[in-house]
Amino acid sequence: MNYYIGIDLGGTNIAVGVVDESYHIISKYNMQTKAGRPANEICDDMAYCVRQAILKIGCTMEEIVRIGIGIPGTIHAKTGEISFTNNLGFDGLPIKKMMQDRLGCKIYLENDANAAAYGEALAGAGRGKNHMLMLTLGTGVGGGYVTDGRIFAGGNNMGGEFGHMGIVMNGRPCTCGRRGCLEAYASATGLIQSMREAMELHPESLAWQKVLALEEVEGKTIFQAMDLNDAIANQVFEQYIEYLSYGILNLINIFMPEIIILGGGISNQGERLVSPLRKKVGQNIYGEMTCPQIACAELKNDAGIVGAALLGNQDYS
Repeated sequence: MNYYIGIDLGGTNIAVGVVDESYHIISKYNMQTKAGRPANEICDDMAYCVRQAILKIGCTMEEIVRIGIGIPGTIHAKTGEISFTNNLGFDGLPIKKMMQDRLGCKIYLENDANAAAYGEALAGAGRGKNHMLMLTLGTGVGGGYVTDGRIFAGGNNMGGEFGHMGIVMNGRPCTCGRRGCLEAYASATGLIQSMREAMELHPESLAWQKVLALEEVEGKTIFQAMDLNDAIANQVFEQYIEYLSYGILNLINIFMPEIIILGGGISNQGERLVSPLRKKVGQNIYGEMTCPQIACAELKNDAGIVGAALLGNQDYS
């Protein structure tokens, strides 16, 4: 039996899993990333997590075929070069070599959203599809496109930044420095901002039963208010669906995937999210196009681990 290691490295957590030949995670180990500290320390902790995960199943490093790491940022998968990471401070550092030195195993690096999309393509909601696209709706909006088993990277390995397509001219400021990006509206952060703005204008909103101050509004606040049939929360969510549908319609026009998979925290709403989104996209799709299937991720938070573990299946030559 061959085993593979997937590392999903985020600004908050390091999540490591041992994946078998059937794409199942058979052991996991997590710890906090503590972003902002030296890269050497984070690499030490990633290596520690790997050893703890394999220890749980009585395995040794000699039985590990390869290790993949999903990292938030601009990753040149062919070379292992890291051009930019949002909050890890890995820019320009030889993380691939640093991890190979620690573990003595073949290491692959990839953007974390691409790794998650690849995981869903092989073992999740995208199984059996030749062309699938994934959007992750979390703190930001990430994404990946997998076509004929290959991760789309673009000419300079920076393709797939779906969250930074413009959907509102001169709209909200985005973390990337521009305005009007999909991420500014369709991320959990964007949804929270929309709800805070609405609550400030509408003190009658039932959402005020859940919080004492606007600073306490979280992603779940809007859904709790919707459970109370709050008209303001319902309006905010309807507008959220509108924004998200604009982004998805653009992606359909460009890629025409067979399926669009939604991941990230907001996707935990399931049909409450997907049902109105399917309707809105279907109403506005271009010409005679067939609306792709829209579904929530099956692997949830494990998609990044599975996808990273299987990166060696990609031809990075």
